[in-house]
Amino acid sequence: MPNHQILIYEPWCKGCEICIRICPKDVLALNDRGKVSIVDKDACIGCRQCELHCPDLAIRVIPDRPGKKEETPPEPVASEPPPAMLGQGPPALLGDKPIIKVMTGNDACALGAIAAGCRFFAGYPITPSSEIAENLSALLPKVGGRFIQMEDEIASMGAVVGASLAGAKAMTATSGPGFSLKQENLGYASMAEVPCVVVNVMRGGPSTGLPTLGTQQDVMQARWGTHGDHPVIVLCPFSVEETFFSTIRAFNLAEKYRVPVVVLMDEVVGHTTEKAVLPPASEVHVETRPRPTEPPERFLPYKHTESDIPPMAVYGEGYRFHVTGLAHDETGFPTNNSEEIDRLLRRINRKIERYRDEIVDVQTESLEGAQVVVFAYGSASRSAREAVRMARAEGLPVGLFRPTVLWPFPDKELVKATENARAVLVPELNLGMMAHEVEWALQDRSKVHKLGRVDGEPLPPTAILAKIKEVLG
Repeated sequence: MPNHQILIYEPWCKGCEICIRICPKDVLALNDRGKVSIVDKDACIGCRQCELHCPDLAIRVIPDRPGKKEETPPEPVASEPPPAMLGQGPPALLGDKPIIKVMTGNDACALGAIAAGCRFFAGYPITPSSEIAENLSALLPKVGGRFIQMEDEIASMGAVVGASLAGAKAMTATSGPGFSLKQENLGYASMAEVPCVVVNVMRGGPSTGLPTLGTQQDVMQARWGTHGDHPVIVLCPFSVEETFFSTIRAFNLAEKYRVPVVVLMDEVVGHTTEKAVLPPASEVHVETRPRPTEPPERFLPYKHTESDIPPMAVYGEGYRFHVTGLAHDETGFPTNNSEEIDRLLRRINRKIERYRDEIVDVQTESLEGAQVVVFAYGSASRSAREAVRMARAEGLPVGLFRPTVLWPFPDKELVKATENARAVLVPELNLGMMAHEVEWALQDRSKVHKLGRVDGEPLPPTAILAKIKEVLG
């Protein structure tokens, strides 16, 4: 049986005894300092269960390489942590220089969440989002976070709301039917102003629909899925790299404005594998929620502040406050006072409208002299961008308008971008959901043409180019 080196970095060990309980050969025990020590190194079979389950990254098991001359193992207590254990994040997540990775959109989403400070995930597996949960189940314990697979999507969303109230940056990920089940507690988070992130890797519907194929049929549900006038921000990345940055931005917006934020991906973006350049850790901007400055006895959890965003205390830090999905006054307790109800609902919606210019983001290409503007988002915009470039190569006056934020809707930006155009084409993987929103925003300034597809297949650039020529013709 080969020998193995077991390295224990005592300063990181908290004496939780998980490694002792899980070891099948009784190799480890607590010493008189309350730290883990090796009591029978020869019994180690190299299963690495202690390393894999240590929540503090305090243990490493290094097997001997085949053919290597046997050497005396070093002192088991390392004076410095092994290189892979350095830093606050998982190994090689972010460093001092940009990192180039080849990964999927779901991988990028998980890495972006960790980089943004996410430390809690609750979810239930569902295609095509499951890889986000799988990644975070491995990454979160390495940064002191918690991962929970709940019994269903309703409980998952409830756990995310609770974790956020306890001070954690929290998220969940789902698709189609699971997103429908999360809507009740999404409404609760909107009313209670609880920051959280919900990732929806869209698939086809209705009902069970197309579990393994991508569409864009949830764009209206993302905005109006829960009942009542409620605030929400919806981001929609189109590439693997943009998914990484959009996930970070989702957490920043949620924390800054105390609002649920939805990241709308789809199966194409989630499962596409491509290069992404991750920035140095020093270049990642991380927002934190506004915190109270007054003492607990004077704290009003839903105070109508000048900014429209009340400070948010954390349970367990001395502030006692009531949280409810009912209409409430500044104390957080339910009210039937019509003036208080009106004031509350107007404020929670106004805070998004008030800061919409800071939230909305659009990317444009070749708008100079464009007679036709292609409005595209998410995976459909990958094909639309190529179609626009093909059209320009043929001398056709076509430009691209690509929102990375769908809600608040970029109506002002769209009107400006199309002021000299005579037509707008909206290719999307549904039957025209966002085309209706474009029509509403433009108010007959330009003719709006739809190009929808709902069979689970992506729109090819050639199909969009053909429609562009039809519109121009």
